[in-house]
Amino acid sequence: MKNDKLTVGLVYGGKSGEHEVSLQTAFAVMNAFDYDKYELVPFYISKKGLWKVGATLTAPYSGIEQLKLEDASEDVGAALNVVFSGLAGGEKTVDVMFPLLHGTYGEDGTIQGLFEMANIPYIGAGVLASSAGMDKVVMKKLFGEAGLDQCEYCYFNRSSWKQKSHELVMGVEDKLGYPVFVKPANLGSSVGISKAVDKESLVKAVELALRYDTKVIIEEFVDAREVEVAVLGNDEPEASVPGEIVSSGEYYDYSAKYTDGKSQMLIPAPVDSEIADRLRDAALLAFRAIEGSGITRADFFLRKSDGKILINEVNTMPGFTPYSMYPLLWRETGVSYRALLDRMIELALERYTFKQNLKYDNEQ
Repeated sequence: MKNDKLTVGLVYGGKSGEHEVSLQTAFAVMNAFDYDKYELVPFYISKKGLWKVGATLTAPYSGIEQLKLEDASEDVGAALNVVFSGLAGGEKTVDVMFPLLHGTYGEDGTIQGLFEMANIPYIGAGVLASSAGMDKVVMKKLFGEAGLDQCEYCYFNRSSWKQKSHELVMGVEDKLGYPVFVKPANLGSSVGISKAVDKESLVKAVELALRYDTKVIIEEFVDAREVEVAVLGNDEPEASVPGEIVSSGEYYDYSAKYTDGKSQMLIPAPVDSEIADRLRDAALLAFRAIEGSGITRADFFLRKSDGKILINEVNTMPGFTPYSMYPLLWRETGVSYRALLDRMIELALERYTFKQNLKYDNEQ
């Protein structure tokens, strides 16, 4: 007989440039759960995309290396059997899935689609919002449709670059000038991002970005403060206080985020109440623009020349260590890390229950 604890499946690692970031997040989350209320089943996905499932946990691991489940066999069948057990008429062994995968094959709607097919609740954004929130080009088109102000940009795919790189470079120079930021369209944590100041560095930056994705987005340089707002909820989302990033580098790259330890987070951001309210309103508008649910972090530029708020991007599975911006924003807003985990699970189950009541046939 199943005990009265909720069983949460933690899925982490992944075939992504953000694999290590995912492990950090999973370790932090695993150590924050209330094991009087929950038990955890770890699912590790290697960099090659191989799955491992571990034994049910009633206490956290003591070290991050244990997350790689070295003693478990690489058996996608066993892992998926746990996920899909309810569809075979058996008892569900996991009550809710918690995807802690950053970047491709995890934050982009792919694993969310797997959970939908398995008819199992999961934390965070759905398939559509995850896909739109990962693809920076689609995201920006939705922001434009919603009336959110944003910086100028252009984009192209790998085949276009191979066929007409010279024309594309001239187009960037004409529309955006220098400097510009070059990014893979479908990646996060600032992986593969470069600042280009001339034609030579632009070409190198595009070639780097194309190592991580088949589509590249190039954005104009904005001399601005970087401010972020956390959003939590489903149909009636709430926004946190804003927080400001003061990067240790020229811009907030991977090193500044995760390795050098010198960047600062100012929470709440030192802005007046009117700006703070506008940032929160814009964050909620961005959340709704991508059809968000569960959690999202909205990132903004606050342009120094005129104070204009420009949406940069949203992140549907933001970093979630106790020192990451998303939980820190909620802590300052009055929601603790552990309470935030509880609320995210509640939202996942709420959305699942609502969808179970929808009709999927044509009976009147």
